[in-house]
Formats: sequence, C-alpha cells, structure tokens
Amino acid sequence: MTDGVCREAGDEPGFWQQVVEQLAVAVTMVDPTGRILMVNPAAERLLGRTAATMRGRDIHDLLHRDTDGGTIPRGACPLLRTLAEGTAANGESETCLRGDGRRISLSWSTSPLPAGGPVRGTTVLLTDTTNDRTAHQERVAYTSALEDLTGRLTLVAEITDVLGQTLEIDEALTRLNRLLVPRLADWAAVDLLVGADQVHRVAVTGPEGRDTGQEDWRGRLPPAGEAASSPLVQVLHGGEPVLQSPSEASAPPGSPLAAVHNGFLRAVRASSAISVPLGSSRQVAGALTLARISPDHPFDAADLRIVGDIGHRVGRVIDNARRFGRQRAVAEAMQRNLLAPLPRHGRLRLAARYQPAPAGSQVGGDWYDAFEQQDGAMALVIGDVVGHDLTAAAGMAQLHGILRSLAWDHAGSPGAVVDRLDIAMPAITTVTMATLILARVEGPDTGPWTLRWSSAGHPPPLLLTQDGQARYLEAGQGILLGVGLESGERRPDGTEPLPPRSTLLLYTDGLVEVPGSDLDTGLGRLRRHALALADEPLDTLCDELLARTPPGSTDDVALLALRLPSP
Repeated sequence: MTDGVCREAGDEPGFWQQVVEQLAVAVTMVDPTGRILMVNPAAERLLGRTAATMRGRDIHDLLHRDTDGGTIPRGACPLLRTLAEGTAANGESETCLRGDGRRISLSWSTSPLPAGGPVRGTTVLLTDTTNDRTAHQERVAYTSALEDLTGRLTLVAEITDVLGQTLEIDEALTRLNRLLVPRLADWAAVDLLVGADQVHRVAVTGPEGRDTGQEDWRGRLPPAGEAASSPLVQVLHGGEPVLQSPSEASAPPGSPLAAVHNGFLRAVRASSAISVPLGSSRQVAGALTLARISPDHPFDAADLRIVGDIGHRVGRVIDNARRFGRQRAVAEAMQRNLLAPLPRHGRLRLAARYQPAPAGSQVGGDWYDAFEQQDGAMALVIGDVVGHDLTAAAGMAQLHGILRSLAWDHAGSPGAVVDRLDIAMPAITTVTMATLILARVEGPDTGPWTLRWSSAGHPPPLLLTQDGQARYLEAGQGILLGVGLESGERRPDGTEPLPPRSTLLLYTDGLVEVPGSDLDTGLGRLRRHALALADEPLDTLCDELLARTPPGSTDDVALLALRLPSP
C-alpha cells in the first residue's frame, strides 16, 4: 500500500517514503477493516513492536486495551467505527499495549486516502500522551502536518486523473489551473514553447472575484533567449524548478521575456513564486508558474518538489497530445484524399460527408465511394474497417482500391463482388474485419430505377419516399468481411425499386451508435431526423444529420446520400 501511495504522489517513490519514515510522529496505515498495512519507524519505537510483527494484524485486537489491560469489545472501539465510515476523526486517552507488555496512553488522528473518493486506506497518527503535558499542542501540529501532506497527495492524484481524461492541450491546461488555484496558489500561468524559441502564454488563472485583467491576457511572449538570471528562461531551457522570492522578482530582468514575467508577478502582487519546467530536462514543452500573494504563507521546498512533479506530469500529457495530433492529422489527410469527388451521373444527385471522430478519439477506417460501372450503372459504397488508428485508415485505403477494381466491370450480383473481396482480403490487405455495403443503381436516366445491394454486416440503408415514409432496407444482409463464409455459401442480394424523388441514405455506425444507448434507439433517431429533413436540399440534409448526432460519439462518420429525380 505504501508503494501505491508513493507512485500516485510522484515519479520518485523514495521521496514520499522518506517523508513518512523521517517523521518524528508515529504513522500507521490501515485498511477500512482495521488491518495494519504499514507503520513507520516512529510507530515501531512507540509501540515496541517491529513492522513485520504488526503488518497484517488487526490494530484493535493487537493494541487496544482497557485501563486494566483487558480486551475491549470491537463494537466499543471508536477507531474501528471511524475506519469503517472512512472519515477523518481523532480521539484521546486510549490505552495501548506495547510489545514489551507496558501500557501507554495514546491519542490518535485519522485521515482517509484519497480524500473525496473511494477510500483505499486510512492514515492513523499516534501520539504518546502518557507523560507529555504538551501532547495536545503537538497533536494539533502533527495532525495539521498530516492533513497538509494528505491534501498534497490527493491534489497530485486528482491532477493525474484529470489530465488523463483529455488529449486536448488547451483543455488539459485549463483543468490543471482550476485544480491549482486556489488550493495550492493564488495565481497560475502556463507558457508553452512553440518552435525552437518562441513562447506563448496559453493559460492564466487567478482568484475568483479579483481583478481578472491578467486572466484575460494571453498570447505571444518575447523569445526565450539565453538569460540565465531569469527563472522562467532557466526552466524553459531545461533548468531545475526555481523558488523565487519578492526581492528576486524585483531584480533587473536580463531579457525581454524576463521583463514580461517579472511584470506579471508584480501585477498580481506575488510575495513568492515557483517556476517549473513542463516535461523533463531533456524535453521541455513549456513552464508552469505559480504565485502566492500572502507574505505569511510563502512557498517552501516541499511545495517546490510537489509543483516540479506536477510539471513533469503535465509535460508528458502535452507531449502525448502533440504526438496524437500529428498522427491524427496524417490519418485524416489520408482519409480525405482517398475519398474521391462524387461523380455526376445523369439526373441522379449525390452528396456525401466524412466527419472525423471527436477530438481525443483515434482516427478510424470509415469511407464512402461512388463511381460509374462499365455497364453504366452507378455503384455506391459505404464501409468501415474495424479499428481506430492509422492501421485501420491504411486498411480502408486498401479495400477502397481493391473494391473499385473488382466492381468496375462486374454487371452482376453485388454479393458476388463482396464475396471476391472477402476471399482476397487476407491475402493482399492488412484488414482483419470490416463492414460495408456495395449497391448498384440500375435504370435509364429517365427511370425507372432499381437498387441492388449486398451488405457485409453493415447498418441497413434508409429509404425516404415522397409519401412521407422512411424505412430501413433489411434485405441483402450477410456476415462481416473477414469472418469467413461456409463452404459453398454465397452472400445474398437485396432488390428494391427506387421511386422518383426518393432519397437513399448509406451511413456508418458512428451516425447511429452513441455510448450508453442501444442501436435500435440510434436507428429510430436517424429515421425521425431524416423524415423531418426529407424535403431539404441534399447537402442540407447531410449537414443537418451530422449536426443532430448526439454528443458523446467517439467514432468517425461517413454518410452517402442519393436523390432520385422526378420522372
């Protein structure tokens, strides 16, 4: 349990362990049932027992006695009640049995960890009050120190959790500052390095209700330069975290950037400040500066260690976000470049949209396609490669090209083309599984028109007609690509007449699937929205359907719409 708490506190577990081990006050950590998980050396000395003999024992059964040395019923133990409730509490004048048989009087204080969340353990601070007349004062001081330490550990744990919830840099930094102010500082500013030497102040947060002029000011700062006398410049160049006093902040600046930084500290009336790098000494993404106003509560060395650890964590988040952004940009560009322009085919009208997954999600393998086949029919394709990464996007590109080649001169069954694609897929692509619909719109330019299609595990097409009907075309359903057909089995085709002025929608599951909701609900929602928009121009219909997708979707969306003309 000790190691677990240390890892949440920082990347240097030894630091937190040393803090606990070097405390002069006895500290134990127990689980909610009272089982001892850890004791520090001071607790070993106080209780006259080694850590090995106490670990795993019930703290009440092992230590708690009445004034005559007899055992006490568990139901009468206030410490056990406090542990079960997971709340902070304290008690006085409890008799404890030492390992050497002596009885001593103890006071105790508890602090659950982590604060404000599911309790995984409770820290119990023990103080010998047998002959100590100043026990009350010391207990108050020790309790305050323990609560402060607990608060710092909890803050670091919360920051780690919050930063892990987003890959958007601006959102991560905004969340960070909201946690730091006012719990650790009165003001927080974040500066990011952009390029080799350019600095941008991207987030400034101050105490609520005070002058917000600094909070609203963000933008480009002077270059970082090489002025070693400035704490901000030092940390931007990979230096160690810096604790800055008011006198140091008023020293003549050695660079334009230092002047801006010192001006900021004077404007917020900082009495002490800390500047730490975001990242490691080898790779610095920027700097975090915290300021306190009250001269009675300056930053100290412990604060410097805490903020330095936070800066290291934030730097990793920024680096991950930037890496993700680069990967995402490459995949999106590849997807968009592979989505060829829609053809003009007589009086048939086509519209399509591709919408990447929301920020923070991986890029997927959704695609659409439309092209004229050799016999003059219009081929329509909608597909989705399983996966959400560059591999899925690359697999989409492979299927896109192979399917065009297989379908271009094939005037027969769409299911037969999909079967050939399924057979070829493991041999000449990296795709393991995919869904798609291949459809043919057959008929002369004046009509009538017929739709023939085959579906490989894909959501069904939606047909909107001029009489106000909307129905899903459930025929032609087969299994996913990559699952494998039984010997001699063939994929079915569906056939449907397309009335004049009707609209056909092909889409990927990102349009109808939202986390926390089932597929039937999503299909019903799409049907209602499509009916309400059926008389709109085709481009408006597509835009509005995407706009009405409920928030929470984590998938790409591809949408292909066909509208038939009047007779």
